Formats: sequence, C-alpha cells, structure tokens
Amino acid sequence: MKRISFLIVFLLVSCFLASGAALAQGDIEKHPSCKYCGMDRKVFSHSRIYIEYDDGTTEGTCSIHCAAVEFALAIDKTPKAIMVGDYNTRKLIDAEKAFWVIGGEKLGVMTRRAKWAFERKEDAEKFMRESGGKLAQFEEAMKAAYEDLYEDTKMVRQKRKMKKIEKLH
Repeated sequence: MKRISFLIVFLLVSCFLASGAALAQGDIEKHPSCKYCGMDRKVFSHSRIYIEYDDGTTEGTCSIHCAAVEFALAIDKTPKAIMVGDYNTRKLIDAEKAFWVIGGEKLGVMTRRAKWAFERKEDAEKFMRESGGKLAQFEEAMKAAYEDLYEDTKMVRQKRKMKKIEKLH
C-alpha cells in the first residue's frame, strides 16, 4: 500500500512539474513581442526572459535588459519564477540556476555588454573560451543589467534615430 501511495504522489508531482514547464515553454505564444522594445521574442528566444509573478500574472521580455525595466516598473510584484532562454538550445531554464556569462566579444541583446544564460556550466565555459566573458550567477547578471541600463538605453535611442533618418532618405 505504501508503494502505491508513493507512486501516486510521485506521478502527481511529476505531472505538476511537467505541466508548469510546458506552460512556460508556451511563453512566446503568450507574449510574442517584448512590450518594452517591440522585439520578436521568438527571434530572440536565446535571450528571452519569462517571469511568473505570485499574483498569477506573467510577462515576457526579449532580454535581461528589458527584464530589468520590467522589474523596476513592477516593483510591487513578487516574481515566483524567472526563466531564461538557454543560449544554445533556446529552451527556457531557471534563470537563478543558470550559468551566466557576462561580457565577451559577442554583442548582447539590447546591450553592449552581453549577458547570456546556459543550462550547463560546460556550455558556458566553452562559450567563454570562444568569445570571452566571465562566469556569473543570476544576481550578478541582473546587477550588470541595471548598471548598463542608462548607456544601453542611450544606444538603443541612437540606433532608432538613425533608422528613422535612413527611412526618410
């Protein structure tokens, strides 16, 4: 009887965890574009962020840059889960458990100083050997996003201004 009870509990927990992961993987359909910059989250699925708040609401951004904007504006909301696209596989992973690489030669999404997430440490280390950067945890990556916010926002404004000028000519 104990075995059957254990098996039932195990199956229920497994189904619950699998359904949560499946719902999160549908984040692009739920939030197809970033509400802060308008970028297509499917195109940027390798850098996207998906946030589930404790009040049941969700938000999807194209990058940790736009997630920093979201967190600043939603200061009274508490994140229940923060997921990020794995740089290589593009599947959503737990941002707080991910291995982050800050910096390197590869230009980031909405930022000059890239912040990439990897599910496996080996993948992050391989990326650093090829492109540079330093290994970090989520807190460090988020702090770097806030530190870079002003300069990155200026950069985005300048790029958009130049695109408008190009369209006029």
